[in-house]
Amino acid sequence: MTGILAARDVPAKSKAFDLLFAGALTMFFGLISLTQEHFGGILGLMMLVPLIWRRTHPEVVFFGVSAVAVLQWLIGTPLQGGNVGLLVALYAISVYGEVRYSRIALAVGGMGVLMATSRYNTSNDWRQQATMMVSLGALVFGVWAFGERRRTRGMYVQQLEERAAQLERDRDREAKLAVSNERTRIAREIHDVVAHGLSIMIVQADGGLYAADASPEQAKKALATIGDTGRASLTEMRKMLGLLKQDAQPNEVDPNQPRPQPGVSSLPELIDNVRQTGLSVDYQVTGTPRDLPALLGLTAYRIVQEGLTNTLKHAGPGARTSVRLDFGREMLTVVVTDDGRGAGLAPGSDPGHGLIGMQQRASISGGTVNAGPKTGGGYEVVATLPYNLPAGGDQ
Repeated sequence: MTGILAARDVPAKSKAFDLLFAGALTMFFGLISLTQEHFGGILGLMMLVPLIWRRTHPEVVFFGVSAVAVLQWLIGTPLQGGNVGLLVALYAISVYGEVRYSRIALAVGGMGVLMATSRYNTSNDWRQQATMMVSLGALVFGVWAFGERRRTRGMYVQQLEERAAQLERDRDREAKLAVSNERTRIAREIHDVVAHGLSIMIVQADGGLYAADASPEQAKKALATIGDTGRASLTEMRKMLGLLKQDAQPNEVDPNQPRPQPGVSSLPELIDNVRQTGLSVDYQVTGTPRDLPALLGLTAYRIVQEGLTNTLKHAGPGARTSVRLDFGREMLTVVVTDDGRGAGLAPGSDPGHGLIGMQQRASISGGTVNAGPKTGGGYEVVATLPYNLPAGGDQ
């Protein structure tokens, strides 16, 4: 009985309409029912007044009105205007009631047709009885079918609304994820800029301090390099930090918005800056160079930058470094090697954010990065980056 007694949530406007509708039926058909003898008027009112709750308690209303109709049949009260409440209650349960009770209501309506035909058709002509039975049956089934159609349509509209709401939630979720991914990318960019810039500045500061007494001109040159590197790094970092505003909305992240993203064409300038620190860098390009997608070019640049930064940190004085780009038929191979003491690092030590960042960048582009000590001394970073980005990759 829990399903029958549970009230539906109905808007206030609908409740007001139900009250007016039931009141109009009661005023019209109820007055007609009052002209009936015996209990006809009372029974008519009992079948019309409950229609006020036909939307909130459709099952209770239908089976209550049906019970009054059965009582009418048992005491032999003739059909009267109040019997229209049966059809209204049947329609209500087929629209607002549970499906199982709606099917039961149809069966009850069919039984009511048989009972009405047997009681109120006094003709002995079977054709008249059949006509009355078919007519009442068609009326009952038509009212029920019309209600079922409205229920189905309402469920379809509700499903469309739920689907639209789900799509909107998915869109918002994807937008937030895009913002999160963008922030992660920018954070990685900032790490690369700061780490590389600071490494150069530290090397130059140490060299300038060493040469301050013996070679003032060399010390001035080191200080100038520190200033230039600091200003360039600060300018690039400010541009990227501008994209990390906390009040930025998801739709403000435009993947087509131009950003300061270097590529392989910027590698000679990067290597020249590193050479000014005193590190010997050999730069080679093999194969046939080609135009690379922005993401792929940026990935190659950052891998070389991180490799040179690690060399400055760990290779030690006098180390020699080699950077090689091999433009193959299907992929670009980036190799950064040195002959310094970096190989002395424990293989199981923490690789740091730089190596993790290189691996993440390469994986986004569908490539791989392998880094570790070389046989015979030194350290090597090898990255393979396919030209064709994986489906769904960030362009």
